[in-house]
Amino acid sequence: MSDAVNLKGSVGEVIREAASLLDVAWARIDAELLMAHALGVSRSTMLLQHMRDPVPDAFAPLFKRRLAHEPVAYITGSAEFYGLELKVTPAVLIPRGDSETLIDAAQEHFATRAPPQRILDLGTGSGALLLAALSQWSEAEGVALDASMPALRVAQCNARKLGLADRAGFLRRSWRRDGWQRDLGRFDLVLCNPPYVEDDASLDPCVRDHEPGSALFAGPEGLDDYRILLPQIAPLLTPDGIAIFEIGSTQHDAVAVLAQNQGLESALRRDLSGHPRAMIMSQGVGKGKANR
Repeated sequence: MSDAVNLKGSVGEVIREAASLLDVAWARIDAELLMAHALGVSRSTMLLQHMRDPVPDAFAPLFKRRLAHEPVAYITGSAEFYGLELKVTPAVLIPRGDSETLIDAAQEHFATRAPPQRILDLGTGSGALLLAALSQWSEAEGVALDASMPALRVAQCNARKLGLADRAGFLRRSWRRDGWQRDLGRFDLVLCNPPYVEDDASLDPCVRDHEPGSALFAGPEGLDDYRILLPQIAPLLTPDGIAIFEIGSTQHDAVAVLAQNQGLESALRRDLSGHPRAMIMSQGVGKGKANR
């Protein structure tokens, strides 16, 4: 491995060589992001202006970490979500494009209705969902909950960096403990990306060995947190409010039954790859709508 990371040549040449050593479909992008970080410029600036430059010394140690399966976002300390640049650390899940489906679903729902005034993000992590929503609705205010104080610090940092701190409150609470709903009030929009991975699931080493297990695993079926949360969602919603939950690609039927058992209407939203990704739940809105 030490020989593999002692790469010499121009930025463009070393990016090509580095990408050939990474066994992932997005190897070229990973190599470009690490190189741009080593250069201290954006990826687009690097591609336009620095491809013939000599490789900075900082690249080799960064690339060595990537070869050891550490995610690029943790190496660079940042990830993009819904057009926002977010700080990330190993205390939080890395925001993923699939989760943008929840914001897309909310945008479509409120396109023909009054915009949401109060938004709740359950298990906020980096703050990605709440901050993306607040960036879309400039009059809205939000509350974010997480059981992890290190995660909340990351989310608060992102809120400040994005100029949204005055519209976002952060509370350390766990839905696995009684009283977590205390004094929250009601919300027009509830967003949640709960843990939903089966305990014995086979995961990429990048995820398994580096991302927080408490935000990933949810029992033998991956449904434990839905079973806890769905019975408690209705009291958090305004009469026309909706809750949008991220789900695993095979969990639609099971989560739909859990919602129905609590008197909630539900509709499915698929991600850009066509996989089931989000369940939109309400106390009546969306009744009779076909799954898309």
